[in-house]
Amino acid sequence: MGLSSSERERYQRHLALAEIGTAGQEKLKAARVLVVGAGGLGSPAALYLAAAGCGTLGLLDCDRVELSNLQRQVLFDASSLAHPKAEAGRARLAALNAEIRVVAHAVELSAANVREVFAQYDLVLDGTDRLATRYLINDACVIMRRPLVSAAIHRFEGQLLTYVPQQGPCYRCVFPQGADALVANCAEAGVLGVLPGVLGTLQATEAIKLITGAGAPLTGRLLTYDALEMRFSEFSITRRRDCAVCGDAPSITEPRDPAPRPAVTAGVRRLSPAALRELLGQAQGAPLLVDVREVSEFTAGHLAGSINIPLGELPQRLAEIAPRTAPVFICRSGGRSLAACQLALAAHIASPANLEGGLRAWAAEVDPGLNVL
Repeated sequence: MGLSSSERERYQRHLALAEIGTAGQEKLKAARVLVVGAGGLGSPAALYLAAAGCGTLGLLDCDRVELSNLQRQVLFDASSLAHPKAEAGRARLAALNAEIRVVAHAVELSAANVREVFAQYDLVLDGTDRLATRYLINDACVIMRRPLVSAAIHRFEGQLLTYVPQQGPCYRCVFPQGADALVANCAEAGVLGVLPGVLGTLQATEAIKLITGAGAPLTGRLLTYDALEMRFSEFSITRRRDCAVCGDAPSITEPRDPAPRPAVTAGVRRLSPAALRELLGQAQGAPLLVDVREVSEFTAGHLAGSINIPLGELPQRLAEIAPRTAPVFICRSGGRSLAACQLALAAHIASPANLEGGLRAWAAEVDPGLNVL
């Protein structure tokens, strides 16, 4: 599939890169990429993939554009309000690059349609904000052998990982169990408007690398981003032989819809700083405090009596937390500790709690003298 003269002019900066060049740009032109979720993450990812010359770009979202979306969903403007996101996104991407094919999927992804939709594409980007949908997307990609670039955001923090069939762990390997009730969405917890721009752009970067073969993909690594500290961290992750979908004896062999959402009380407790202070002040039954930040962060300042198990080490050290101890997980802003709660549930540790807002909220509301890196 050759490049036209106008395409050579448009993609001149790519053609000048030895890692991409004409061969890589032709691969981009032939690529079929699906972006699931046309929100904060999907907006920048789709825009950059369209600009890069991704030949077929699918946009899947069943929602309509709302005014509150415009704070971070840069695919839309005020004229898009009340329009289906998939259709409005298609028009915007077509205006950016008329030489590519943009397909709008204004549907809700489910086990009933995921195979039909994914069969049309070679690569999937997950920009959804529902944990249950992330599992559905991951499972379908593993079963159908589709590479997946998955990102998630929470308040001021984000995470990114890439799954390549037969080359590394999938999303379930890192987060074996979870439920939507455990994770506050953007409407509940808030989100810094530019945060999904950072993570969505990284998703597009990973997609371009996978398509062209440039560089090394983010397989076997979980990348996290802290916007408040402008800090990236990386954690090594490995495939779990007991993973329910990509393990040696998978129990999930077909995409399936999630079970009904459990009550929050049956999963993770959410503790405000004031609630945790009251809990710690009780004469008996003080909870186990597990700080999942890195050692350097913990050393700089932490809550008295807490133990330090960095999130990257937690899967291997969960045995140190006795079942039914109802531990309280703590991090800087609340994102890593939510992930720790999911891991704890998967290990049958009952009623883990998350310090909402993390130690930054604790310092602001309870102890201004606490040093929080």
